[in-house]
Amino acid sequence: MDQPTAPSPAIAPAPADTQAKPDLGAPAPDTSERFRAKRDRILDAASEIINERGLRGLTFVSVADRVGMNTTSITYYFRRKEILAAAALERTIEQISTMAQTAAEEPTVEARIDKMLAQVLAQYRAEVDGTASPLARLSDMRSLAEPLNQTLYDSYLAMFRQIVGFYSGNDTAQGRARNWVRTHILLDTLHWCRVWIAKYSVADYPRVHARMMELFRNGYAPDGVTGHSQPLQVPSSTTDTDEINHDTYLRAATITLNERGYRGASVERIAAHLNLSKGSFYHHLDGKDDLVTDCFDRSYTRISLTQRAAMALDGTWLDRITAATHALTNVQFEAVFPLLRVTALMALPTELRTPILTRSDRITQRFAGMLTDGITEGSIRPIDPTIAAHCLFASLNSAYDFRVWAEHRPDRDTAVRLYSDVLAHGMID
Repeated sequence: MDQPTAPSPAIAPAPADTQAKPDLGAPAPDTSERFRAKRDRILDAASEIINERGLRGLTFVSVADRVGMNTTSITYYFRRKEILAAAALERTIEQISTMAQTAAEEPTVEARIDKMLAQVLAQYRAEVDGTASPLARLSDMRSLAEPLNQTLYDSYLAMFRQIVGFYSGNDTAQGRARNWVRTHILLDTLHWCRVWIAKYSVADYPRVHARMMELFRNGYAPDGVTGHSQPLQVPSSTTDTDEINHDTYLRAATITLNERGYRGASVERIAAHLNLSKGSFYHHLDGKDDLVTDCFDRSYTRISLTQRAAMALDGTWLDRITAATHALTNVQFEAVFPLLRVTALMALPTELRTPILTRSDRITQRFAGMLTDGITEGSIRPIDPTIAAHCLFASLNSAYDFRVWAEHRPDRDTAVRLYSDVLAHGMID
């Protein structure tokens, strides 16, 4: 299958610092059942910790406490913490790849996507029931150093191409580009689903499945109707100066966090982005956690202001939603001062994470309210507005990762439209 020029999958590798050789870490593999069982227990514990605290919270001590082993015993299976983290993340990618292989056997595009969604929801349900091992979230994958990061990226890209293969036909440059966007948004809505699905009882998962497929199949715009995108400026900074100040650090930190994740975005790297010293960082800021919190606050403020500006526009609610999504997607593709990826959230302490999640919910509910008003008006197709809003938020959040793809479109407006059309008009021809 031909691919678009320089595609950017959902998780891009962090910029390489070195060309170090892989450290395989463990001794020669033991094929005994006892060895495999203990290794799986360690991976289960590591996955749980990554999901709760991000890679920042993963330590041999925390894993040893959960599995009832000492840290020396853990090192027999995984010599370094980074190798353990990579193994947990690789297991997730392998599981998604297996799901994609099973889904690919279905006869139509719609049936393949339906099967993929069903398998993901079944995995989440089994994790809740305790009948399946937890899969580690991939959100902090880019925090790992080379060569582990590149190895995982290659595995992810291979899995990504499997899902692009769900689509047949449309063998034109624009058709192939659209299918890569569809795959990106499909995967990111499935990844983000893990966060909000907890709001539903497992007994309601069949309904969630049906409503998500309704959105994937038809989109939220009525057949043959395209929203009019009015120009809308996303606020970027409260100051207009070239001097190094708090806003400058927020911009540098947001870009570094988006590229490397929380663990990989060290104070030194953020300062180096501005050609400044670590000491200069602490002259302007108290610490990295405070900076990340400020970055989320700025990003969510910008989204909220954009939503409110869109709501004040003339036109239909479809026009207003189109204006907001196009403006926010454009900011992500422009990448000068992007919105902070939610991947940084899980590494924060719970007391800092909770208010950010609350604010994220408010943004999602505002999109849901706009969709609801559009349904009442008739400019939005009857859908589940809350589920659609979660999917919309996920697609906007991850648009930054597709900026390289956007650079290879004829122009930014075309890239924004192609990206935004997936949820507006569906991802199934």
